[in-house]
Amino acid sequence: MTQPKEANSKFAREAWIRALERTASIDRLGATLPVLMDRLAHEFDALPALVSTEATLSYRELAIHCNHYARWGLAQGLKAGDTVCLMMSNCAEYMAIWLGLSRIGVVVALINNNLAGDALAHSINIVAPQSVIVGSDVASRLIAVRASLRRELPCRVYGDSTQDLAPLSPELARFSGDELRDSECAPPPIDATALYIYTSGSTGLPKAAKVSHYRVMQWSHWFAGLMDTQPSDRMFNCLPLYHSVGGVVATGATLVGGGAVVIRARFSASDFWRDVRDERCTLFQYIGELCRYLVNAPHQEIETDHKLRIACGNGLRPEVWEAFQNRFKIPRILEYYASTEGNFSLYNCEGHPGAIGKIPSFLAHRLPVALLRFDVDSGEPRRNGDGFCERCLPNEVGEAVGLIPGSGKELAGRFEGYADADASARKVLRNVFKQGDSWYRTGDLMRRDERGFYYFVDRVGETYRWKGENVSTAEVLTALTASRGVRDGVVYGVSVPGADGRAGTAALVVDAEFDVASFHADVALRLPAYARPVFLRLLQSIESTGTFKPRKQDLVQAGFDPARIEDPLYFDDPRTQAYVPLDAALFAAILAGTVRI
Repeated sequence: MTQPKEANSKFAREAWIRALERTASIDRLGATLPVLMDRLAHEFDALPALVSTEATLSYRELAIHCNHYARWGLAQGLKAGDTVCLMMSNCAEYMAIWLGLSRIGVVVALINNNLAGDALAHSINIVAPQSVIVGSDVASRLIAVRASLRRELPCRVYGDSTQDLAPLSPELARFSGDELRDSECAPPPIDATALYIYTSGSTGLPKAAKVSHYRVMQWSHWFAGLMDTQPSDRMFNCLPLYHSVGGVVATGATLVGGGAVVIRARFSASDFWRDVRDERCTLFQYIGELCRYLVNAPHQEIETDHKLRIACGNGLRPEVWEAFQNRFKIPRILEYYASTEGNFSLYNCEGHPGAIGKIPSFLAHRLPVALLRFDVDSGEPRRNGDGFCERCLPNEVGEAVGLIPGSGKELAGRFEGYADADASARKVLRNVFKQGDSWYRTGDLMRRDERGFYYFVDRVGETYRWKGENVSTAEVLTALTASRGVRDGVVYGVSVPGADGRAGTAALVVDAEFDVASFHADVALRLPAYARPVFLRLLQSIESTGTFKPRKQDLVQAGFDPARIEDPLYFDDPRTQAYVPLDAALFAAILAGTVRI
């Protein structure tokens, strides 16, 4: 299904032009997305907007629901700049709530509905909300942490009521669903914050990133242009609505084009193709891990019986790309690079397998991006004798940064930051190429080839040094998952007493076809000696975040100590040149230095 180069180039040019035209219309529209919803209701009326298992909302019904929530918020005394936390599972009503409340200037914090305990209390406390709306299926977790919240908060439950929380639905019935008049509440300015969307990294507590109404409109219209969304389109969206990809990109881009968003609560490899076929979906929003799950799933007769024309997303591994596209006959893959808080994005409109994007020459002045030479040991970009950073040469790995406009008045390219000012400050790199300039730090290591295509290499902090060489966990994982019987994995470095750097460790999920001796031989062929995993840990499964990022903190902390690890554990023993079981005696010998690595 790989497209000819000429067709890819033509699609890329047209996609870029459409995206530019759609985003140029934002100024002409003079509206935020919540205001635009009323206009879309007039245009598309009874056409389906949101389709979920529990309800379908037409454009008219969605606008009515939004206006119910806007008037409810006003009746609660909420005003522009106040914050409401929203913690619910994926459903059609989810969007109506945040669109309605953001229409009156309220900032809606989209809480990960998988959180509990300290992480949940932290996520609520850092945005200092005036109220919380929670789904009945996760309400018990909110109730459990109420004593840990910094203030007594009014809480409403959506769905079945509980004895502890007041139900929301009966209150909504009192309010009109007619279009909200400016005399009732003027719309917030487009540069005001609309949402807090939390970064859900594999370690540490979440940070609440600010997302303005402008960025919501920009993301929606830009991707509407790239995908050329039309009323005939139906987007399959099984990604979390609390995240920017599932909650804004997939939904907003479809809605501004008049299409329908088919929402599912979660991803299911076994149900995926039946859902896509039965719902007549033409678009699919992915995160790369979903594509790998599908490729690893057993064959289904219906897996090519679909109407998909584009799969759009990010994080599609190079080794999965062509298998995914060819096996399932996906006409076009639109891979891109972006982050919730980032001030720039990259787009692979050409469908070049493995690349995360390319900046066309005619847009280089609008997307000032640089790759900086990076020092893995210090975790910082290198500085020359004058104290400035240096750009990478072609195919040299460095940290990607985006220029922050100096005037502070430009909405495009600005870094909107987090609720935590200190966290915001840490993401800005100053005096990069000249005194006084400021650049947003992505924390991502990339390389750029001679043709201008960018490739993701690793996260800053994920790359480690061993035997005097920099080792990319992402590149090692790509090599390991190509081995027979390896289903999934995480790669990281662990400290070994007396050794310089960190020793590579691979925690792998394997099937019955996996053979440790054959794996060792594969690794020797695929990777240089310094990049081969010293330690091997076999897992039943890998715990992931809600956006499918592996949680590796506990794995790293356990190191290679068999007393802390119940899983099968192996050591690449240089004496036998093979992976051998790592027991307490061998562990002690490694620590004592009698067995060298």
